[in-house]
Order: sequence, then structure tokens, then C-alpha cells
Amino acid sequence: MDLALLRTFVTVHRAGSFTRAAALLGLSQPAVTSQIRTLERQLGRPLFLRQARGVTPTTIGDELAHRAAPHLDALVEIAEAGLDEESGVRTLHLAGPPEFTSARALPALTPLVSQGLAVRASFSGTTEEILDGLAAGHHDLAIATTRPRGGLLTSTPLCDEEHVLVAAPRWAARLAPEVLLRKGAVVLEQLPVVEVHESLPFVSRYWAAVFETKPAAAATVIAPDLRAVLESAASGAGLAVLPRYLCEEALEGGRLVALLDPPVPPLRTYFLVVRAGTLALPHIARAHEWLLRASGDW
Repeated sequence: MDLALLRTFVTVHRAGSFTRAAALLGLSQPAVTSQIRTLERQLGRPLFLRQARGVTPTTIGDELAHRAAPHLDALVEIAEAGLDEESGVRTLHLAGPPEFTSARALPALTPLVSQGLAVRASFSGTTEEILDGLAAGHHDLAIATTRPRGGLLTSTPLCDEEHVLVAAPRWAARLAPEVLLRKGAVVLEQLPVVEVHESLPFVSRYWAAVFETKPAAAATVIAPDLRAVLESAASGAGLAVLPRYLCEEALEGGRLVALLDPPVPPLRTYFLVVRAGTLALPHIARAHEWLLRASGDW
């Protein structure tokens, strides 16, 4: 049986779609369809049921994937190990949000570096783009703020981050706590806003969780990095919503003040995501385990 056909089959099985599998394999959709039909003719059995949105494996398809996928993953491991033997190290390609990856993930992986692991970090793109890059094989491990769907990627909750509404002391001094409790959203929308995007993703999430409404204000300062948002807010540019891990030092040092202390603070969950089957690769499995272990202190 042609290994190329099996590789295409396993990719379709994991992706749940000929179109998505074609993109991952760098083939045209007709080529993927043709290969699956060839394999089905060789086996004499249908492997997938075609549906309006994607495909569903038949019982035979599931059985074949269960038997073939581990061996194909092992061949990938052998090939990747051969490449790494030339330099004497194993390389982990990690992708995630720049702030969290810089402050949390990379420091946590440092002990593995001294044990022969090389790390290549990528910060570019949205969560969706990061997951697409992982699915396409550009990354080995991704940190995402949404759980991926389908069988191609598998995710594990990593940790929750608390979001805090902050501003410089000069702004906080103008806001009476009792007024904020009664008319928080209205009062706060009189202040300038610092955000990472025009859509106000952090402020909107906070407003929905705490005030059960949408913010009416527009951003005064847009900076596509939470560290820049922190520095702008601390300098007095306006209020911001930041992860507690990122602004804790500024809060303790008095550069920022938490404007509210809601009974249930807004949270966002991070997920550790890999391609299905790749945890069989020792260097990916070790990094995955190390990050999960470190997250207990986050």
C-alpha cells in the first residue's frame, strides 16, 4: 500500500475535510479526492461519508486510522530525529501570544534548554492563524486562547488568567468607589481607553462579564502589544484591562491602580495545543509536560 495514500488518508481523517487536508498537505482538493478514491478502490470499502460540511469516517475508516496513524507518526519522528542529529539538539517550534509566551512559557522551558532542547518561538498572527500554522506543521506546540475543534489538533487547558481594570493613580483618584459600584460602566466610559485593537477585545470582555453590557467608548490609544498597553496606561494615557500576571508588579509598585474588585473577576483560559499524534515525539512531549507542570504556579 502506498504510504503517500495513507498519509493523505490520515490527514483527511484528522482534518475532517478534503479541503482542509489539501491545504495542510500542499495539494489541490481534486488530488486529495483522487488519492482517497484510489485507496478506497484498493481496499474495496468506503473510508469516508461525504457530507455538506466535510467528511465523516466510516467504521473501516476509523479502524484504518487507528492502525495506521501511530506508524506514520513514528516515521515522521524518525525523519525529524535524523534532521536533528546533524546539530546534536532537538528543536521545538513554539507559537503563542507574545506577552504570555515571553513572560511564562519561555522561562518555564529554560531548564530543558540545558538538557539539549533548542527553542524557536513565533509570535506573529492571531490565535486562528497560530492554530492554522500548527495544523500545517509550521509549529510543534502552540499556546492558544481558544480550544480548537476537530480531530487534527488536540488541546489541554493550561491555566486561567485574571483580567484587571487598571489606570494610573491620577485617574483612580477621581473615581469614588461607591460611584463605580452603582454606575461603573457609565462613569468609566468618560475616561480614555488604551487597547490592543479597535474592537476593544479586552475591555469588551470585561464589560460583558462585570457590567453585562458593551462598552460605548472608543479607544484613545491602540498598541498591538499588552506590554505597550501597560506602559501607556501607567503613564496616564487612560484605563486598560490587563492580565494580572502582566500588571502585578505595576500594581504593587503603585504605577497602576485596580479600579474595581469584582466578586468574580473575568478570566481567560489558555490551551496547550499539538497536532494529533505528535506527543509521541519525546521533545514535544517533554515540553508539553514541563509547561503543564509549571502552570501550577501561574
